[in-house]
Amino acid sequence: MSTIDTPTNAAQPALVLHDSFIELPARERARALLDPGTFRELLGPFDRIESPWLPLQGIVCQADDGCVIARGTIDGEPAVVAAIESAFQGGSIGEVSGSKIAAALELALRDCERGKIIRPVVLFETGGVRLQEANLGLAVIAEMQAAIVALRRHVPVVGVISGMVGCFGGMSLAAALCSYLVVTKQGRLGMNGPEVIEQEAGIDELDASDRRHVWQLIGGEQRALTGFADALVEDDPAALRAAVQNAFAQGIPAAHRSEQVDAYLERLARMDPANVTPDTMRHVFHASASIPSSKEQV
Repeated sequence: MSTIDTPTNAAQPALVLHDSFIELPARERARALLDPGTFRELLGPFDRIESPWLPLQGIVCQADDGCVIARGTIDGEPAVVAAIESAFQGGSIGEVSGSKIAAALELALRDCERGKIIRPVVLFETGGVRLQEANLGLAVIAEMQAAIVALRRHVPVVGVISGMVGCFGGMSLAAALCSYLVVTKQGRLGMNGPEVIEQEAGIDELDASDRRHVWQLIGGEQRALTGFADALVEDDPAALRAAVQNAFAQGIPAAHRSEQVDAYLERLARMDPANVTPDTMRHVFHASASIPSSKEQV
């Protein structure tokens, strides 16, 4: 489906149409980020590697367990893309889907250690661990996180959070470990989802139905402005692809976010929990001036 940009002045065309990255299924999202004609899927649906646990609970499996692993090139360099399908079980991570991502990252690490650099990209669209496979899902998310930390010593690990499901739970920690995060305004990033916060702490803490307030707190734009994401781009395949290419072009960061614990603790100490607003968050956790904007990246 296409979206419409309206002109800002009379000199511009009446309408500018572009495709939506968010509305693409996981397989096509992965294809959109790779160089044309290089997409090659590993362990696809015809391999029928399904969850053995879901049928025991009366849940119909998906042949790829909601995770697409693709090899190809990005800017002519070898790459692997792991894309999570939000349409299956809300993008939740189970034993099979998580193992596919962890194994893809570990194989990329093995190649990097041998001197063959593989560019890893993870397309996050997940509420976190699949509750029906809780312990197994949690274990494999830990493997994923360990692989990201090991990989980023050799090559940037790029995460993308674009869709309305967002990225939550243990997978939000995996996203935070990435060298660079690319987000859209529609994306969300947080440890706990708004519905969970409302359920556990009450509506006075957070009204999950107040979409404007939710996105002001954890939406893609807010995360970029507070330095928890590195590029804010439009919902457009070309824009996402350019942002991912730019992230790899920047090389390995001097210090990853997870290596700046003292700096983040100092900022947290300056926050008053009773008076947290989107503006105070932006003031305290302000993004570095060196982070390029969407227009500079695309």
